[in-house]
Amino acid sequence: MEKHYNLVRVRELADNDEDFIAALAAAFLEEVPEDAERLKKAVAEKDYYNAYQAAHKMKPTVDLFDLGVLDTLIEVQDWGKFEKKDMEIKPQLDIVIAAVERAVDEIRSDFNL
Repeated sequence: MEKHYNLVRVRELADNDEDFIAALAAAFLEEVPEDAERLKKAVAEKDYYNAYQAAHKMKPTVDLFDLGVLDTLIEVQDWGKFEKKDMEIKPQLDIVIAAVERAVDEIRSDFNL
């Protein structure tokens, strides 16, 4: 449990209410994979605006569950925000997506969702 994510901030926010923690985990599973797919598609299409929007939306949850890739996600967000056409962002995107996928699998298993 909690190998690819960390519940310290989640527990703090939920005041150790296990039902609320489970609800936050379920919300993570509902929102983050969808946003990650949107981010992957936007980067592939060099859609800077949607890449920025997706990364920006993911930031608070990635931070709350402490996936360890917040700084990398911010790089992807800034790539979109500032339309860094001369920068190759795929390596950073791959790091973020891998972290999200590991956390999703682990949260799904840990919370039986």
